[in-house]
Amino acid sequence: MDHVDPAPQASVGSARPRKGRVEDKVVLVFGAGSVGEGWGNGKAASVAYAREGGRVVCVDLNAAAAETTAAAIAAEGGEALALTADVTQDGSIRAAVAAALERFGRIDVLHNNVGMNIAGGAVEATEESWRRVMDVNLTSAFLTCRAVLPAMVAQGKGAIVNVSSLAGIRWTGYPYISYAAAKAGLNQMTRSIAVEYAARGIRCNVVLPGLMDTPHVVQQIAGYHAADLQAMRDRRAAMTPMKVQGDGWDIAWASVFLASDEAKFVNGIELIVDGGQHCTMMGAT
Repeated sequence: MDHVDPAPQASVGSARPRKGRVEDKVVLVFGAGSVGEGWGNGKAASVAYAREGGRVVCVDLNAAAAETTAAAIAAEGGEALALTADVTQDGSIRAAVAAALERFGRIDVLHNNVGMNIAGGAVEATEESWRRVMDVNLTSAFLTCRAVLPAMVAQGKGAIVNVSSLAGIRWTGYPYISYAAAKAGLNQMTRSIAVEYAARGIRCNVVLPGLMDTPHVVQQIAGYHAADLQAMRDRRAAMTPMKVQGDGWDIAWASVFLASDEAKFVNGIELIVDGGQHCTMMGAT
């Protein structure tokens, strides 16, 4: 089932009727593209930030995907800069951060959305796959935070939003041991940064998506369900108490809240967005 974007869109060139929740903040989004048609978490978050008044730096490994997201923002009258970076490479990250600072002079929000998984349990996973998943899901966020935090410290204010997974705290039914371990590490890294930098005006929180219907998820797990994608969607939806999957906009609006001044006293939390699945004993298969 296709998900419809529930968010109102501003007309191009029109004035917003209210001040946005991240008005005039510079938002740096790593993983801002989508791997296919539709709205992935990073693309939806980038557009949501822009709709709430943010100036968005859209960074992705795929230049075309970054440009597509930036174009969607521009089409609604927002301001965006598209950049390409490999989040497993420190130099590439630092170049993107430098470009953002050169363009906008500050970075108010860092949003880490990059993630991937490779199937394999404790015996089946290879050392190569383990290291690759750790690099993309965990080391990448360490490198982006390390590159951006000095600018936030100099400003005396900032917000970091990391995107983890329910798999970081629960067994979800898929044999992704490296992914689960990496996301658990991301959760704890978030807490560490939150406490270490709290007195310097910087907050760090993490969003934990549950069963989501996004282009990335479809691409990653379709092999478990042969060619019957609708059966996959139906089975995953049945596992949630709400009997539906979430979508990229659910993660986007949770992220906007955490990045905004509405959440000025919210720090170091795991915001679970899963329709209540973490309250159950049910996993997905």
